[in-house]
Amino acid sequence: MNTTLDYLTQLLEIPSPTGFTTGVTNYLIEVLTGLGYQPYRTAKGNVVVTVQGKDDEKHRVVTAHVDTLGAIVRAVKGDGRLKMDKIGGFPWNMIEGENCLVHRAKTGETISGTILIHQTSTHVYRDAGTAERTQDNMEVRLDAKVTNAQETRDLGIEVGDFISFDPRTIITPDGFVKSRFLDDKVSASILLHLLAVYQKKAVTLPQTTHFMFSVFEEVGHGANSSISDKVVEYLAVDMGAMGDDQQTDEYTTSICVKDASGPYHYEFRQHLVALCQAQDIPYKLDIYPYYGSDASAAMNAGAEIKHALLGAGIESSHSYERTHQDSIDATERLVDAYLKSELVDVK
Repeated sequence: MNTTLDYLTQLLEIPSPTGFTTGVTNYLIEVLTGLGYQPYRTAKGNVVVTVQGKDDEKHRVVTAHVDTLGAIVRAVKGDGRLKMDKIGGFPWNMIEGENCLVHRAKTGETISGTILIHQTSTHVYRDAGTAERTQDNMEVRLDAKVTNAQETRDLGIEVGDFISFDPRTIITPDGFVKSRFLDDKVSASILLHLLAVYQKKAVTLPQTTHFMFSVFEEVGHGANSSISDKVVEYLAVDMGAMGDDQQTDEYTTSICVKDASGPYHYEFRQHLVALCQAQDIPYKLDIYPYYGSDASAAMNAGAEIKHALLGAGIESSHSYERTHQDSIDATERLVDAYLKSELVDVK
């Protein structure tokens, strides 16, 4: 677990809003190469490691995504502040008050700021607490002496510059992990740790397996391409959604029955359940009503595969998230058990 958390904290430190992921994929390439693998980037930018298995006729894909929510400069306002456009799906209030970095394309450097509603001061605006948070009134207050648009542009800031949010990662003594972007860097850290263990212990998996770290999941098409015709099973390791009417919690692994794209493959799901029961892995079955995954994106793109989705339980998804080491551990154990199991049997 310490190794998994080490990978997690390192991944969380690297800004990677969808579309601005070269830094995090460079990290993956470096780590995976250091472990003795031969990772490669697809044309889209996904990072893939293929691990040869005993059976090279029928393959598996397992994915986690390293792209995150973020924003992009929509306009430079007359007072020098920045108007934003969202990257990924979240309400504006989820990022209000968040510190951020503006990544200047012209210089390759960053400048810090804070995301606020325009009517922030309660001493000035009667509607500071009641105004709807929209693209029109949410803005970045830069940590720079700017009072007009030209002064901001003179800093090298322009429309199209990416904006990343401060993850604010904290691991408590009781095992809670609080941070933005646990969706889905928890899963990526799990895959990295398993790959490290497999290499160190010379583990041979039963099926040739493609470990894919995708970079466009938050916008809906992360790992829906570069899938070998030999692939018959596709497991997305993402996050379990928590809330009213949800069974998912922060202490077990969550197996998705259905999301917004429809039901996942029944026999595959039952295979995962059987592994949990056989190995005493705590789990929950759940429906994620407003959700899509790399696996569902692959299905929508026409992949001829069995697909499944599981992940650690994440509280307050797409906001300041939290999970517990127990859930991370249960998820890692299930992914490991699956990768070492035989193919899903459909009778």
